Amino acid sequence: MKRCYLTGSRIVLFLTVLAGVSASATGLQTPITSGQTTETSFMMSPELRGDLAMARQQYLAAVEAYRQAPSNSAVIWNKLGIAYHHLFAMDEARRDYERALRLRPDYPEALNNLGAIYYARHSYRRARKLYEHAIRLDPRSASIYSNLGTDYFAERKPKQAIAAYQAAFALDPHIFAESSPSLVSEALPARDRAEEDYCLAELFAQAGRNADAIDYLRKALNEGFGDRKKILRDQTLASLRLTPEFSQLMAEQKLR
Repeated sequence: MKRCYLTGSRIVLFLTVLAGVSASATGLQTPITSGQTTETSFMMSPELRGDLAMARQQYLAAVEAYRQAPSNSAVIWNKLGIAYHHLFAMDEARRDYERALRLRPDYPEALNNLGAIYYARHSYRRARKLYEHAIRLDPRSASIYSNLGTDYFAERKPKQAIAAYQAAFALDPHIFAESSPSLVSEALPARDRAEEDYCLAELFAQAGRNADAIDYLRKALNEGFGDRKKILRDQTLASLRLTPEFSQLMAEQKLR
């Protein structure tokens, strides 16, 4: 979630075990690259080498490493799929997610990731079914709720989208953070991006995170959100409207 908020929507992929992995975790000071044969890299498992490459956004190196891991692991196939997904090799990613699911049909992470493939292909209903299935298996996953909300925005169902985003935010207030190796960008029309970012502005305002709320409100306005009355009457933005940052934004946008 490569990612650009002004040109894409938020889709979260699952890279099991990767969270928190960094170069410093193993004491390595240089990136692992194709052909590197240091003693330290030989001591690591192929899966860990792949995880480190993913953390460094070296997706080809990750593919090479994961392909050396045992092929009877649903986790490995899911990780391979994610590496290909980041390379926008969608056919290969779909194939690997499906292989993961053949090994473990009740694997919510792979279901979520396969849903992201269909979302990228604008098969929103099929993506939604996969997200809903994944949520039934893992109802505490903020990431899947976030993806479901993004899908609802693409389907022009803002009420359902907002409910899904609220569920995601309640489970994890940091779910919409902008930097993660598990995030990819997918295109949405400007109108839908504006609705999406306005919803996020409301969520952050309710949480008292005014700086984030202003950022998302500015993005929504730049993307064409022009309902002046809604902005000035929205009760979820009441505390935000008292800040000098809000007044400055309204002046910039000539909405007062």
